[in-house]
Amino acid sequence: MSPPSKSATNTEFFDLPNSGGVKALDLRAGTGATPVDGDQVAIHYYGRLAAKQGWRFDSTCDHKDSTGEPIPFVFTLGSGKVISGIESAVRSMQVGGTRRVIIPPSQGYQNTSQEPIPPNFFDRQRLFTTIFNPTRLGNGEGSTLGTLIFDIELISIRH
Repeated sequence: MSPPSKSATNTEFFDLPNSGGVKALDLRAGTGATPVDGDQVAIHYYGRLAAKQGWRFDSTCDHKDSTGEPIPFVFTLGSGKVISGIESAVRSMQVGGTRRVIIPPSQGYQNTSQEPIPPNFFDRQRLFTTIFNPTRLGNGEGSTLGTLIFDIELISIRH
């Protein structure tokens, strides 16, 4: 992912409408099309946990093809296979845009089959044992454990 441009469209996080509490900051405005449900979208992302000092659990920049290029994450918007916070963020983006989102636990991982899932077993285990830690959830730490921060770049849309 290229660094954010200096001409960001917003300088403060804003609430994404109808997102269940997802907050967004546009780092770079896109100039292309905006996706709709049913579109196949390709994104690059950089995912971090708000807990564990912002531990980076996965990034598409780590997944390279045979030429060394990062492989985008591709999914169908509205399919429900991806955490809803990412779907909410992408729904109002334009191709070429980059957005940082803070995703509350209710819009993050609800189970261990939702994507994106880190391909590395150790990172996947660390992510899920943090988010779904029964002792810490019982202590009332759920609102911090599952909060996610994603930087998302919308690469392309296929209708």
